[in-house]
Amino acid sequence: MGERRIPGWLSGVIGVGVLLAAWWLFALAFRPDTGTYTPVPSPGAVLGRLVEDGFSAYWGSFRVTITEAAYGFLWGNLAALLLAATVLLAPRLEPIIVQIAVVSYCLPLVAVGGISIVVLGGATRPGDPSTTAIFLAALAVFFTTVVGALLGFKAADRASLDVVRVFGGGRFTQLRKVRLVAALPGILNALQIAVPTAFLGAVLGEYMGATDRSVGILLIRLQGNLDSERVWAVFLLCAVVAMIGYGALGLVSRLVTPWVSGRSTP
Repeated sequence: MGERRIPGWLSGVIGVGVLLAAWWLFALAFRPDTGTYTPVPSPGAVLGRLVEDGFSAYWGSFRVTITEAAYGFLWGNLAALLLAATVLLAPRLEPIIVQIAVVSYCLPLVAVGGISIVVLGGATRPGDPSTTAIFLAALAVFFTTVVGALLGFKAADRASLDVVRVFGGGRFTQLRKVRLVAALPGILNALQIAVPTAFLGAVLGEYMGATDRSVGILLIRLQGNLDSERVWAVFLLCAVVAMIGYGALGLVSRLVTPWVSGRSTP
C-alpha cells in the first residue's frame, strides 16, 4: 500500500495554524513589561482591530495598490512572454534575453525606485495609481516569467516538433501548435508566483512617496503614529490579498491544464 497523502485543504489548515502559533509565541516574546505600546500585538488583538475597523476602512488604500499591482502584473508578464517567444523564433538572441532577465532580477528595487520616481513620477491625480509603483511591480515579475516561459517552451516534445517540420511548418507554427501547449503549465506556474511579487513591488514603489493614498503610504502613517495593531492588520490584509490572487491563478491553472494534475478534461 502506498503512503496516504495529506489533502491539500488539510495541509493549508495546518500551515495557517502553525503560523498563528508562531505569531502568538513571537508576541509573547516581545511583550513589554511596562507601557501601553506593544510592538508585536497578538493575533487576537489584530483580528479584533480588523473587526472593529471593518475592511471598508482599509479598502480605499488597497484599491489603489491592487490596481497598481494588476497593471504591473500585466505589463511585466506581457514583456516577459514576448521576449521568451522571441528567443524561440531567433535562438541566437537567447543569451541576450537571459542576461537582460538576470540583470533585471539583480537590480536593487530600492535604488531603481528612487530613479523611477524622478523619471516617471508618481500619481497624476490624488487617488490615482502611481506610475513608479506600476513600473516596480512589472520589474518584480519580469525575471520569474521569462525563466518559466523559456523552460516551458523547451519542454516541448521533440517528436511533435519533428512532425510539424515534416509537414512544412516553420518555427512560428511549432511555437503555436506545440511549444505553447507544452509551455502552458510552466507559464501559469510563473504567473501564479508573480501575483504576490507584483503586489510587493507595488507596495515598495508606494514607499517612495509616489501616491497620497495606498497601502505603502498607509503603513508609513501608521508606523509614525506607533499604531502597531493597525500596522499588523495591514500586513495581514496584504497576505490575504496576495493569497487570494495566488489561489485564483492556481485555480485557473488547474482548469486550463487538467492533464498536469492527472485529471481528464470534461
